[in-house]
Amino acid sequence: MVPINYSFSELKTENTTFVPIKSTNLLRKPMPLSPIGHKLTILDSVDSSNNYAMGQVQARKAEHGEAWFALEQTAGKGQRGKLWHSEPATNIMVSIVLETNRLASSDLFYLSMAMALGARDWLAQHTGSETQVKWPNDLYWRDRKAGGILIENKWSGSEWQFSVVGLGINVNQVVFEDTGRKPVSLRQITGKTYDLMEETRKLFTSLEFRWQQLAGDKKSILHSDYQEHLYGKGEICRFRKNAIVFESLVLGVDANGELLTRDTIDRRFRVGEVEWI
Repeated sequence: MVPINYSFSELKTENTTFVPIKSTNLLRKPMPLSPIGHKLTILDSVDSSNNYAMGQVQARKAEHGEAWFALEQTAGKGQRGKLWHSEPATNIMVSIVLETNRLASSDLFYLSMAMALGARDWLAQHTGSETQVKWPNDLYWRDRKAGGILIENKWSGSEWQFSVVGLGINVNQVVFEDTGRKPVSLRQITGKTYDLMEETRKLFTSLEFRWQQLAGDKKSILHSDYQEHLYGKGEICRFRKNAIVFESLVLGVDANGELLTRDTIDRRFRVGEVEWI
């Protein structure tokens, strides 16, 4: 594994604007000023970019907004212990370190909303309004999965110190393993081939915008936008809980990240409690 260090300024940055994060009296301290992606390291091959980034956090070598882009992952991680498979040097596989010790532990799902919306904002610039967030933070185009997000956290007692946000997004890949999950790539949707570094730069800009909404305590906006772009909202969807498969009307997601549905009764589910069918 050969890391290649890039300053964010060495990438193309025309038409990129970062708005400084303002402190508010609702936060204990001003949030870090360095924008997401201000420093980018490209890894030739690594087991998981999230593992690598968390290792840098543990060694106290990481700073807020720093990112690691993997050309190849040998053991990429998805939600709930699943593996994330990706063709080398074809897709966006990047992990970002965020300093979270000025956020409350109750903001955990708001961070998930912010990162999912930022990724969705970027993807929708290419694919349009049919791009949605599937609870809790997968990216879907129509009924096909275009990407996913895995957030891992570092705690010191009850203090939430850092998050590592791992994003795996299908960009230029056109052949996928037959897993039954109906993956789709940006290239398959639009018919175009994309510059990964250029698209990663744009993704960082979208993520930074949503991060600043969280830092600026604009959580009601994040929640409203998440509901607006929620996959399956207002539709009857199929779920599996343990061995039971059932159908339920998707109503939305509350601020704690619980999925709200209705059938014969009103239901709510924690992340990982049910699986979409």
